[in-house]
Amino acid sequence: MTLFLLCVIFTNSIVVYFDLQCWRSVSGEIMKKKPFSVKIIVTTHKKYWMPKDPMYLPMQVGASVKKADGNTLDLGYTKDNTGDNISEKNPLFCELTGLYWAWKNLDADYIGLVHYRRYFGGKKPNRNPYKRILTHGELQPMLGKYRVFVPEKRHYVIETLYSHYQHTHYVEHLYVTRGIISKMCPEYLETYDKVIRRTSGHMFNMMIMDRELLDDYCTWLFKILFELEKKVDVRQLSYFQGRYCGRVGEIILNVWLDYQISTGRIRENEVKVLPYVYTEKIDWWKKGTSFLKAKFFHQKYEV
Repeated sequence: MTLFLLCVIFTNSIVVYFDLQCWRSVSGEIMKKKPFSVKIIVTTHKKYWMPKDPMYLPMQVGASVKKADGNTLDLGYTKDNTGDNISEKNPLFCELTGLYWAWKNLDADYIGLVHYRRYFGGKKPNRNPYKRILTHGELQPMLGKYRVFVPEKRHYVIETLYSHYQHTHYVEHLYVTRGIISKMCPEYLETYDKVIRRTSGHMFNMMIMDRELLDDYCTWLFKILFELEKKVDVRQLSYFQGRYCGRVGEIILNVWLDYQISTGRIRENEVKVLPYVYTEKIDWWKKGTSFLKAKFFHQKYEV
């Protein structure tokens, strides 16, 4: 009898042991992090060098817009006039027609936007700007920890975002935008007033966001910009100055992000600021003189 009981206990112990090992194995697999999928569109209006990293998706923006000869351009990239799109609005919205397309048509955990000449930078120091561009291997470990990635702030030093826009473009666009925000989402109005009086901001409409936040941001952004489009007479503007929806978008990204942080929707430590890489040489003399002419002689930007 004693021997029988010992055998039963021993057998049950083996079963329990193997059951426990199986549970650990299964739970270990469950606990393993599944890599986050990410897709970053590279917006362009012309043929240009593109990164080979599959994280990047070259995108021709304004693909529906006809050239002077009445034809459309085919660069061989994914076009923003497929699926749900606003490609025809590109002269007003700039790269944001690409963001709209990505929002409506891409399926990824994280979605982002960069430009054909301006990218997020990685960790590698290198004199060759193309080799400093952020790679999937550098970004992947940060996904999940951070929900939003934005470029380093652009500092205007002697200008606020408001006064810089006033001197280089048409400040009425900011007044109209403020009126739209006061009616459509008045809770953002105080943040808007603070942001436009700052001397720096995350610019270029560059960002990478998790899907949930991107849905929220794009819903908010395009609701405002579609209304702004209705209220400004583009016939009075040059082609360059007519890109006002894209430029206002640059500014109000800061409004949306600041509001999310202030209300606790996004924690500050969930936002990662990355360097940005400009792949071409900058003519600082031309840039500086244009800036000073705009500030002191009120000459609007036209290039």
